[in-house]
Amino acid sequence: MLPVNKIAHRLCFMMSRTLYITCCCGCCSALRPRYKRLVDNIFPALPQDGLVKSNMEKLTFYSLSSPEKLDRIGDYLFQKASRDIYRRRHGFVIIAMEAMDQLLLACHSQTLNLFVESFLKMVQKLLESTDPQLQILATQSFVRFANIEEDTPSYHRRYDFFVSKFSAMCHSNHTDKPTRDSIRLAGIRGLQGVIRKTVSDDLVENIWEAQHMDKIVPSLLYNMQGAEKYETVSCLESETDTREGIEEPPKLAEACLRELVGRASYGHIRSVLRPVLTHFDRHELWLPCDFAVHIFKIIMFSIQAQYSYSVVEALMQHLDASGGGSGTRVRAARATVLSNIVAIAAGDSVGPSVLEIINNLLTNLRASVARDSEKESDERLYQEALINALGEFADHLPDFQKIDIMMFIVSKIPSGRGKPTKADCMLQSILLKSLLKVGTTYKTTELSKAFPAAFLEALLRVSSTSEARTRALLQRILHTLLDRRANAPLLLVPTVQYEKLGLTVEKCSRPDLIFISKHGHAIFSSLYEGLQLESNTAENISAIYTTLSLLAIELASEETVCDMLQLILAIQQSAISNPVLSTAQQCQLHAITVALAALVPHVLALPPLGDYIKQIIEARREEAEHMLPPLSDDYDVSPNKLPNKLPYLMIDQMALGECLKACGIEPSRLQTASPYSGGTAVGLAHRHSWVEAGATQGRDSLADISAGPVTELDSANSSPGVQRHPTQSENVSLEALRRAASGPSEAERRDAERRKVSLNNTFRTAPFDHLLHITQPKYEIQDKLEEIFNSISEEPLLPIGAGSPAGKTQNQPYTKYLTELFLY
Repeated sequence: MLPVNKIAHRLCFMMSRTLYITCCCGCCSALRPRYKRLVDNIFPALPQDGLVKSNMEKLTFYSLSSPEKLDRIGDYLFQKASRDIYRRRHGFVIIAMEAMDQLLLACHSQTLNLFVESFLKMVQKLLESTDPQLQILATQSFVRFANIEEDTPSYHRRYDFFVSKFSAMCHSNHTDKPTRDSIRLAGIRGLQGVIRKTVSDDLVENIWEAQHMDKIVPSLLYNMQGAEKYETVSCLESETDTREGIEEPPKLAEACLRELVGRASYGHIRSVLRPVLTHFDRHELWLPCDFAVHIFKIIMFSIQAQYSYSVVEALMQHLDASGGGSGTRVRAARATVLSNIVAIAAGDSVGPSVLEIINNLLTNLRASVARDSEKESDERLYQEALINALGEFADHLPDFQKIDIMMFIVSKIPSGRGKPTKADCMLQSILLKSLLKVGTTYKTTELSKAFPAAFLEALLRVSSTSEARTRALLQRILHTLLDRRANAPLLLVPTVQYEKLGLTVEKCSRPDLIFISKHGHAIFSSLYEGLQLESNTAENISAIYTTLSLLAIELASEETVCDMLQLILAIQQSAISNPVLSTAQQCQLHAITVALAALVPHVLALPPLGDYIKQIIEARREEAEHMLPPLSDDYDVSPNKLPNKLPYLMIDQMALGECLKACGIEPSRLQTASPYSGGTAVGLAHRHSWVEAGATQGRDSLADISAGPVTELDSANSSPGVQRHPTQSENVSLEALRRAASGPSEAERRDAERRKVSLNNTFRTAPFDHLLHITQPKYEIQDKLEEIFNSISEEPLLPIGAGSPAGKTQNQPYTKYLTELFLY
């Protein structure tokens, strides 16, 4: 039988084992494991006293000296904390968590795995509680753990619970706002800790999987969208905020998103972007688009520079995938977001990626034009957003790539020939707006670089479109590319008072003279033909005037003055002789003619020419103000005051020659090369101008226009025995060719239909003898063939090897010489 004191000691020991307390008498402490005694000693009698630091130092020393005991120490602390949580003794729980943190920081990385499992179980236990204080405490401990670098990976460790719990904390809806903000801040910090712990280690759980990103990214966006205002800064400016204590959930969420995107590799960018796009779609956050622009700018600023193209590509693919399924305003908002971020990616886009972005934007524009929209205004917003995106992207590219983009755009424009459909007209207008947007970002240095041959040819081809607004838009593009000295805004309205405008004029460079010598004929021909169209409005004529004025200023040289004056005379003649032009159009052409004539002596300082033009202006101001600027859409002109009835108020070719001679410029090109000879008193003849002459002769230079008549080179010159017919004296005008190409007029079609009906009735009702008589040929075929063969040559057609001399068989019937050779 045991003594009474031994029985008391045994009972005390059993109670201490059961209740995990220190033996009251201290006699049984030697019977318990040392690590438990050390753990028990760190707890005070009252939780308010806090952790016993001296005993905690002993426990830490023991842990470092016996690292194999770490897992048991952690498990024992977890058991004590679990019991205290159940009993709601939160003070002792906080002490246990503090001890866990100190042991975690004191342990070496090699032995950390022995302790982490118990630590994470402790953190999870606290997060599962309903007390916000314990949740915040657990989050703080987890963040400390996340900042520790481990040398040995743990393949079995998983963070699913922590991602789910921290994401749920980010969505806290606690009634008390300070408490709610504290819980959300803790949740964001927890997610940040998970990201730091897992993103850099490929052997642990893959945080980039959809099941994790679908929780992390929306949680961050949810907190960011609650901000009162959105101020996007670059990564460098945001780094200072992350180091300081951030006490606002939106700012901390932004810092976490920046860190997440910044750590993403090329293959993981889409893992972040997909939940972002899904979140915006589900919660309808595209409208208004301020928040969306803010988020995507953050992504663009945070992502690695070489991956920025992936964001643009993903957004454009989302734009393509949504198509017509989303509302037009939503698509317009997405395009606005694209226009705000595409410039950031422009600097890092090279080679095929540039044209790929442009091609995607143009594809969306074409789809928008083809789409039947219920609200045209919304569809236009979408188109304008895409055009702005195109311009913003091109603005940050080097000039040589801008030219490539403009050539790529103009190649997509439908041809202006024939009668385009409504969709073609809309597409022409949209693409020209895109071209104009890119053109405004280009800084022209030399005309040859701004207008490569293929690009210039494509532009001039579009200038023949039937839509007046499209033609005016094309002229604006030319203004943008031609204007190097900011003169275009001053020349939008025709005028004769250039002294008040303050134009900037410089001498034409040699490369520009070479350019205009090669392509001047094509440019001036296109502008001349553009002035002859019946559908022209005052806007079209003013736009062409601005283009010609810019050409006169940019190419100001004595070598080009004769060419410009030739064109002015050609326009004046067309205003008189072109029958398709209305009275208003005739007056408009005369007005821009005198305006251009007044500009030439102003930019080249030719006083005699300037005095002559001033005399004409004063005479018109007295007798025919309708032939002076400004232009109008409606002119009240009496028949006696029509332009073709006032030849004495026109610009005279001979007078121009005299003025040029007085200025020291050789006028021979203006006089001898002028195709307007033998006409009226002012030297105006048929509309067959230098433009048509150059086109017929295939010249490439304006200087070649003055080369005089061209010898006809055809096969008849080199064919022996074939008589050459003289050229017909009647010249075919451009207007005649245009009418032939456009087909018969309405009156001609009605007349043809009437003749067709009459012919049908005749063959249905007339007697057979009458039909036989009217269909009888008027000549014998043999006689007609003989006449044809004998008329085309002065010598007979001889078979090969025939030795009969020329002249002996003159006018012989062709049937004598049809040997087997000619039968083939």
